[in-house]
Amino acid sequence: MPSLLWFRRDLRTGDNPALIAAAAEGADVAPLFVLDPKLHREGAARTDRLLASLQALDHDLGGRLIVRHGDPENVVPRVAKEIEAGAVHVSAETTPYGRRRDASVDEALGDDVPLIATGSPYAVTPGRVLKDDGTPYRVFTPFSRAWKGHGWREPAEKPKGVSWIDGLEDDGLPSSWADRGAAGEKAALKRWRAFLDDGLATYDDDRDRPDLDRTSRMSVALKYGEIHPRTLLAEVAAHEDSATKGAERFIAEICWREFYADVLWHEPKALWCDLRKDLASLSYDDPDPDTFDAWKEGRTGFPFVDAGMRQLREEGWMHNRVRMVTASFLTKDLHVWWPHGARHFLDLLIDGDMASNNHGWQWVAGTGTDAAPYFRVFNPVTQGLKFDPDGDYVRRWIPELRHLDGKAAHEPWKHDGGYDHGYPRPIVDHGEARAEALARYEQARA
Repeated sequence: MPSLLWFRRDLRTGDNPALIAAAAEGADVAPLFVLDPKLHREGAARTDRLLASLQALDHDLGGRLIVRHGDPENVVPRVAKEIEAGAVHVSAETTPYGRRRDASVDEALGDDVPLIATGSPYAVTPGRVLKDDGTPYRVFTPFSRAWKGHGWREPAEKPKGVSWIDGLEDDGLPSSWADRGAAGEKAALKRWRAFLDDGLATYDDDRDRPDLDRTSRMSVALKYGEIHPRTLLAEVAAHEDSATKGAERFIAEICWREFYADVLWHEPKALWCDLRKDLASLSYDDPDPDTFDAWKEGRTGFPFVDAGMRQLREEGWMHNRVRMVTASFLTKDLHVWWPHGARHFLDLLIDGDMASNNHGWQWVAGTGTDAAPYFRVFNPVTQGLKFDPDGDYVRRWIPELRHLDGKAAHEPWKHDGGYDHGYPRPIVDHGEARAEALARYEQARA
C-alpha cells in the first residue's frame, strides 16, 4: 500500500529515517507538508523562511511536494484517504504542541492507518538521557557528559529510487519570502562544509566575535531540518580538525540544543514559566512602552545592545553572544520578565526554536537551568569592548556611530562629537540597574 510521508521539521531527503521507513518494501510515497495556522502565521519571519525551505524541498522532489493548508487533524487523514495509505510516516515530535497535535492526528487516522514515528530532529531523542536514578538532568555539564556517553547513530543512507506519488491536489505556497540567503538541503550542506574547512579549527576562539561572523549559521538549517545534527556530528568526527578545541566547542553547542529540547520534554510547562520555582516571587516591572520599544528598535543608547537588536530586525538573526547581552539588558537592566523578550525574538528570528530560545532566555534571566545564575549581569559596554574590540560590529549596524573609530564606537559619551549624528543617550544607568536587579534577587530568596 502507498505511504504518506508527512514532513515537519525534517525538510530534506538525506539522513531522514522517516523517509526510509515510508519507502520500505518499495511502497509508493506521497510527500505532504501541512501549513498549520496555529504554527505558520503569514508574514512572520519564521513562516517566510519556512516557505523558502519548502520551495527547495519541492524542487528536490521534482515538484511533487503536496502542500495543504489547515488543521493537520483534518488534513492528514483526508490525504491519507485520498491515496489509500497504509501508514503515515513522520519524524517524532518533541515540543508540547507537536506532541498534542500528533496524538490528535493519530486518533483521527483510526486503527487502520497507523501514525509511525521514526527518528527525531535530534542526535539523541529527548527523554533518553537520564541520571542513574531515572530522573532528568537540569544542569548542562552533567547532561553533556551523559549525552556523549549515550552516543548516537550514524547518519542514515539516502534511499535510492523512491517512487514518489505525483498529481495530487496542492494548495500551493504563498510567495511572501524576502530572500535572505539560499535555503534548502543543498544550500545547508554547502554552507556547512565551507564552515568545516574554514571555521571549525578556530571556532573556540572566534565563536564569540560578532564582528568576525565566524559561526556556522547552522541554527537556521537545523530549525527547518534541512540538515540533521547527526550529519554535523559525523562530519566533525571525520574531519582533519576533529581534535581541535574548535571541534570540541562546536559539539558542545550541538549538545546545548539537545539539552534544552530535553528539558522541555520533561518540563513542558516551563516553556513560558520559570523553571526555577524558588524564584517565583522575584519582582519585575511591566514593560514600559517607551523603554521596551527602545530595546526592540535598538535605541537604548548602549551600542552593543542596539547593534544586536537592529541586526535582528534586519536579518531575522542575531549572533549568540549578542543574544545573551540583549536578553540580559531587558531582564536585568529594564527588569522585564523574560517571556516578553522571548516572544519578541520568536516574532523576528528565522531560526526561532521554542526550546532553545525560551530556555536560553531563562538561562540569562537566572530562572532556568544554570546552577547559580541570577547574579550574572552582563555589562553591555564591557561585553562590546571584549567581543567587538575594534567596533566593527557596532558600526555595521549603527550608522550614527560610524564617525567614531575603533573601540570609541562603544562609548560615544567619552568622545567629542559622539552624539553628532543622532545616536540616543543611555536610557538607564547600568550600575544602578544592576544593583536593583541583585537587590530584587536577594529579596526573592529571603
